Amino acid sequence: MRALPVRLDAVLVQALIAAALSFAHLHDLAAAAGQHGWKAWAYPVSVDLLLVAAWRRLRSGGAKAAGWCWFLVALTASLGANVATAGLLDLGAVPAWLRILVAGWPAVAFLGGTLLAHGATADAPMTERESAPEPTAPQAPAPAPELPAAKPETAPPSTTPVPPALVTLARKVADEHRARTGTPIDTSTLRARLGVPLPLAEAIAAQLT
Repeated sequence: MRALPVRLDAVLVQALIAAALSFAHLHDLAAAAGQHGWKAWAYPVSVDLLLVAAWRRLRSGGAKAAGWCWFLVALTASLGANVATAGLLDLGAVPAWLRILVAGWPAVAFLGGTLLAHGATADAPMTERESAPEPTAPQAPAPAPELPAAKPETAPPSTTPVPPALVTLARKVADEHRARTGTPIDTSTLRARLGVPLPLAEAIAAQLT
Protein backbone atom coordinates (compact mmCIF):
# COMPACT_ATOMS: atom_id res chain seq x y z
CA MET A 1 0.00 0.00 0.00
CA ARG A 2 1.16 3.49 -0.81
CA ALA A 3 1.94 5.61 2.23
CA LEU A 4 0.02 8.85 2.53
CA PRO A 5 2.22 11.96 2.44
CA VAL A 6 2.40 13.85 5.72
CA ARG A 7 2.07 17.61 5.43
CA LEU A 8 3.70 19.60 8.20
CA ASP A 9 2.07 22.93 8.96
CA ALA A 10 4.67 25.41 10.21
CA VAL A 11 2.10 27.32 12.25
CA LEU A 12 0.86 24.12 13.91
CA VAL A 13 4.40 23.02 14.74
CA GLN A 14 5.16 26.41 16.24
CA ALA A 15 1.95 26.29 18.30
CA LEU A 16 2.84 22.84 19.66
CA ILE A 17 6.32 23.99 20.63
CA ALA A 18 4.98 27.10 22.35
CA ALA A 19 2.34 25.05 24.18
CA ALA A 20 4.94 22.55 25.37
CA LEU A 21 7.22 25.30 26.69
CA SER A 22 4.36 27.09 28.45
CA PHE A 23 3.22 23.76 29.91
CA ALA A 24 6.70 23.13 31.29
CA HIS A 25 7.00 26.63 32.76
CA LEU A 26 3.66 26.31 34.56
CA HIS A 27 4.72 22.92 35.91
CA ASP A 28 8.03 24.25 37.19
CA LEU A 29 6.38 27.25 38.85
CA ALA A 30 3.73 25.08 40.56
CA ALA A 31 6.40 22.67 41.80
CA ALA A 32 8.50 25.58 43.12
CA ALA A 33 5.42 26.95 44.94
CA GLY A 34 4.99 23.70 46.86
CA GLN A 35 2.66 21.76 44.53
CA HIS A 36 4.48 18.46 43.99
CA GLY A 37 3.66 15.26 42.15
CA TRP A 38 0.56 15.09 39.96
CA LYS A 39 -0.60 18.45 41.27
CA ALA A 40 2.25 20.23 39.52
CA TRP A 41 1.14 18.67 36.20
CA ALA A 42 -2.53 19.55 36.79
CA TYR A 43 -1.83 23.29 36.93
CA PRO A 44 -0.79 23.76 33.27
CA VAL A 45 -3.71 21.55 32.20
CA SER A 46 -6.20 23.77 34.06
CA VAL A 47 -4.69 26.94 32.53
CA ASP A 48 -4.82 25.54 28.99
CA LEU A 49 -8.38 24.26 29.41
CA LEU A 50 -9.52 27.65 30.65
CA LEU A 51 -7.90 29.27 27.61
CA VAL A 52 -9.67 26.86 25.29
CA ALA A 53 -13.05 27.38 27.00
CA ALA A 54 -12.71 31.17 26.80
CA TRP A 55 -11.66 30.98 23.14
CA ARG A 56 -14.67 28.79 22.30
CA ARG A 57 -16.96 31.32 23.98
CA LEU A 58 -15.46 34.10 21.86
CA ARG A 59 -15.93 32.03 18.69
CA SER A 60 -19.53 31.08 19.54
CA GLY A 61 -20.82 34.62 19.03
CA GLY A 62 -22.55 34.75 22.44
CA ALA A 63 -21.79 37.11 25.33
CA LYS A 64 -18.14 38.02 24.69
CA ALA A 65 -17.50 39.97 27.90
CA ALA A 66 -17.13 36.81 29.99
CA GLY A 67 -15.06 35.16 27.27
CA TRP A 68 -12.57 38.03 27.10
CA CYS A 69 -12.40 38.28 30.91
CA TRP A 70 -11.46 34.64 31.48
CA PHE A 71 -9.25 34.56 28.41
CA LEU A 72 -7.16 37.40 29.86
CA VAL A 73 -7.05 35.67 33.27
CA ALA A 74 -5.72 32.43 31.78
CA LEU A 75 -3.35 34.29 29.48
CA THR A 76 -1.97 36.27 32.45
CA ALA A 77 -1.38 33.05 34.39
CA SER A 78 0.42 31.45 31.46
CA LEU A 79 2.46 34.54 30.61
CA GLY A 80 3.31 35.15 34.26
CA ALA A 81 4.69 31.62 34.64
CA ASN A 82 6.79 32.04 31.49
CA VAL A 83 8.28 35.31 32.73
CA ALA A 84 8.77 34.07 36.29
CA THR A 85 10.77 31.03 35.19
CA ALA A 86 12.95 33.02 32.80
CA GLY A 87 15.43 33.90 35.56
CA LEU A 88 13.55 36.82 37.13
CA LEU A 89 12.39 34.68 40.03
CA ASP A 90 14.41 32.47 42.33
CA LEU A 91 12.53 29.17 42.17
CA GLY A 92 14.36 28.07 45.31
CA ALA A 93 12.82 30.89 47.37
CA VAL A 94 9.35 31.59 46.03
CA PRO A 95 7.67 34.53 47.83
CA ALA A 96 4.59 33.95 49.96
CA TRP A 97 2.23 35.98 47.74
CA LEU A 98 3.11 33.78 44.75
CA ARG A 99 2.49 30.63 46.81
CA ILE A 100 -0.95 32.06 47.69
CA LEU A 101 -1.71 32.76 44.03
CA VAL A 102 -0.66 29.26 42.97
CA ALA A 103 -2.66 27.65 45.77
CA GLY A 104 -5.78 29.66 44.91
CA TRP A 105 -5.57 29.09 41.17
CA PRO A 106 -7.64 25.83 41.12
CA ALA A 107 -10.65 27.64 42.60
CA VAL A 108 -10.30 30.45 40.05
CA ALA A 109 -9.98 28.00 37.15
CA PHE A 110 -12.99 25.98 38.36
CA LEU A 111 -15.11 29.12 38.67
CA GLY A 112 -14.13 30.36 35.22
CA GLY A 113 -14.71 27.02 33.52
CA THR A 114 -18.11 26.58 35.20
CA LEU A 115 -19.31 30.06 34.26
CA LEU A 116 -18.16 29.65 30.67
CA ALA A 117 -19.76 26.21 30.29
CA HIS A 118 -23.10 27.02 31.94
CA GLY A 119 -23.25 30.48 30.39
CA ALA A 120 -23.08 28.92 26.92
CA THR A 121 -25.93 26.47 27.69
CA ALA A 122 -28.06 29.23 29.18
CA ASP A 123 -27.68 31.38 26.06
CA ALA A 124 -28.77 28.57 23.72
CA PRO A 125 -32.51 28.49 24.68
CA MET A 126 -32.70 32.28 24.42
CA THR A 127 -31.27 32.15 20.90
CA GLU A 128 -33.72 29.42 19.94
CA ARG A 129 -36.65 31.44 21.29
CA GLU A 130 -35.56 34.51 19.38
CA SER A 131 -35.14 32.63 16.12
CA ALA A 132 -38.33 30.56 16.44
CA PRO A 133 -41.07 31.77 14.08
CA GLU A 134 -44.14 33.29 15.70
CA PRO A 135 -47.24 31.10 15.58
CA THR A 136 -49.74 32.24 13.03
CA ALA A 137 -53.48 32.29 13.63
CA PRO A 138 -55.33 29.47 11.92
CA GLN A 139 -57.02 30.59 8.77
CA ALA A 140 -60.76 30.12 8.40
CA PRO A 141 -61.69 27.51 5.80
CA ALA A 142 -62.83 28.88 2.48
CA PRO A 143 -66.62 28.81 2.02
CA ALA A 144 -67.91 25.98 -0.08
CA PRO A 145 -69.01 27.04 -3.55
CA GLU A 146 -72.73 27.43 -3.90
CA LEU A 147 -74.43 24.91 -6.11
CA PRO A 148 -76.64 26.29 -8.86
CA ALA A 149 -80.32 26.15 -8.11
CA ALA A 150 -82.05 23.21 -9.65
CA LYS A 151 -84.39 24.16 -12.45
CA PRO A 152 -87.94 22.97 -11.99
CA GLU A 153 -88.75 20.10 -14.20
CA THR A 154 -91.43 20.82 -16.74
CA ALA A 155 -94.08 18.26 -17.36
CA PRO A 156 -93.67 16.57 -20.67
CA PRO A 157 -96.35 17.45 -23.20
CA SER A 158 -99.30 15.10 -23.29
CA THR A 159 -99.21 12.51 -26.00
CA THR A 160 -102.89 11.49 -25.63
CA PRO A 161 -104.48 11.35 -29.11
CA VAL A 162 -107.49 13.68 -29.54
CA PRO A 163 -110.15 13.04 -32.18
CA PRO A 164 -110.73 16.09 -34.41
CA ALA A 165 -114.47 16.02 -33.73
CA LEU A 166 -113.85 16.25 -30.02
CA VAL A 167 -111.55 19.20 -30.58
CA THR A 168 -114.30 20.96 -32.60
CA LEU A 169 -116.83 20.34 -29.84
CA ALA A 170 -114.43 21.57 -27.21
CA ARG A 171 -113.79 24.74 -29.18
CA LYS A 172 -117.52 25.50 -29.26
CA VAL A 173 -117.78 24.91 -25.52
CA ALA A 174 -114.85 27.21 -24.94
CA ASP A 175 -116.34 29.94 -27.11
CA GLU A 176 -119.63 29.74 -25.25
CA HIS A 177 -117.81 29.93 -21.91
CA ARG A 178 -115.83 33.00 -23.03
CA ALA A 179 -118.97 34.70 -24.34
CA ARG A 180 -120.81 34.04 -21.07
CA THR A 181 -118.03 34.74 -18.56
CA GLY A 182 -115.55 36.84 -20.51
CA THR A 183 -112.67 34.54 -19.46
CA PRO A 184 -111.07 31.55 -21.20
CA ILE A 185 -112.26 28.19 -20.06
CA ASP A 186 -109.97 26.25 -17.69
CA THR A 187 -109.10 22.57 -17.90
CA SER A 188 -111.34 21.48 -15.02
CA THR A 189 -114.41 23.18 -16.47
CA LEU A 190 -113.66 21.80 -19.92
CA ARG A 191 -113.32 18.30 -18.49
CA ALA A 192 -116.64 18.61 -16.63
CA ARG A 193 -118.46 19.96 -19.72
CA LEU A 194 -117.11 17.28 -22.04
CA GLY A 195 -117.11 14.41 -19.54
CA VAL A 196 -113.64 13.17 -20.51
CA PRO A 197 -110.67 12.04 -18.37
CA LEU A 198 -108.21 14.62 -17.13
CA PRO A 199 -105.31 13.61 -19.48
CA LEU A 200 -107.63 13.92 -22.45
CA ALA A 201 -108.97 17.25 -21.22
CA GLU A 202 -105.42 18.55 -20.89
CA ALA A 203 -104.61 17.42 -24.43
CA ILE A 204 -107.73 19.18 -25.77
CA ALA A 205 -106.93 22.38 -23.82
CA ALA A 206 -103.42 22.36 -25.30
CA GLN A 207 -104.87 22.37 -28.83
CA LEU A 208 -107.31 25.20 -28.02
CA THR A 209 -104.53 27.67 -27.10
